Amino acid sequence: MSQSLNKPSNQPSNQPSNQPSNQPSNQPSNQPSSPRRNLTQFMKHEWILLLVAIQFLTRLSVPPFKHYNPQWLHQSSRHFPAVGLLVGLLCAGVFWLSSLLFTPLVAAVLSTAFGIKLTGAFHEDGLADSCDGLGGGLTRERTLTIMKDSRLGTYGVLGLVSALLLKISLLTSMPIPMAVIALIIGHTASRLLCISLLSLLPYGGEIEHAKAKPMAQQLTPIQGLYSSGWLILAIILVALIFPNTMQQIGLAQWLLAFILALIATDYMRRLLRRRLDGYTGDGLGATQQLSEIAIYIGLAASIPFI
Repeated sequence: MSQSLNKPSNQPSNQPSNQPSNQPSNQPSNQPSSPRRNLTQFMKHEWILLLVAIQFLTRLSVPPFKHYNPQWLHQSSRHFPAVGLLVGLLCAGVFWLSSLLFTPLVAAVLSTAFGIKLTGAFHEDGLADSCDGLGGGLTRERTLTIMKDSRLGTYGVLGLVSALLLKISLLTSMPIPMAVIALIIGHTASRLLCISLLSLLPYGGEIEHAKAKPMAQQLTPIQGLYSSGWLILAIILVALIFPNTMQQIGLAQWLLAFILALIATDYMRRLLRRRLDGYTGDGLGATQQLSEIAIYIGLAASIPFI
């Protein structure tokens, strides 16, 4: 690697902080349970998984868990788009409030910085590591070694700076209501596309060195479809809040945005398959960042044939 800079280490706040326990949280009962009780238990379990996902992907505080099960982290991946929706709503709120006081450029910078602080640069760190490893490693072993390095090299700096500049410039180029919609949909859809690699690829890193070993498992297609419900919720939400802007964006721009996001995701899938024989946590972070930027590009594009 070239001359390097210190980069943020893995934040402990992004890991579930409660004591692990291999015992299941709900003990089986010999008595038959009613449908209402089953539904209540299901909703309670999903709520716990949502809190685990929030704790893993952000620096937000959540209530402590009783009898934490490491498998919850793997199961919580289906709620990663929900965390994206939460982050998108908060970043969009910062952008909108800032735009009332400052120029759109300042609002975009403040919103982007707020998102980085909110997530602890979780995905940005994965993008930087992936740029360093995939850019500087010639073999799978060397690539994984570079990606685990606690320093940031030239490829990582250039990739991270380019991503931040693209986000800020694209958000600035949109009308304010469209930028707010782009933040909400971009954060939600990019995390949905990110976890799709969990069902499309095996784990490509070294399992004993995985930052979160339960995450080094594949997501089933059914769980992936379940996750898409959060994106549908995000679309309904922005359609209710900004009905006129949603109509002004146009179908062609929406199609372009999602097609570009799918292309970016498929590019990362092929790259990780070829170079690492599967996904890694850093690769998932890079996928989220690229697909988010791709959505902004599609929405900000001026399509001449509309």
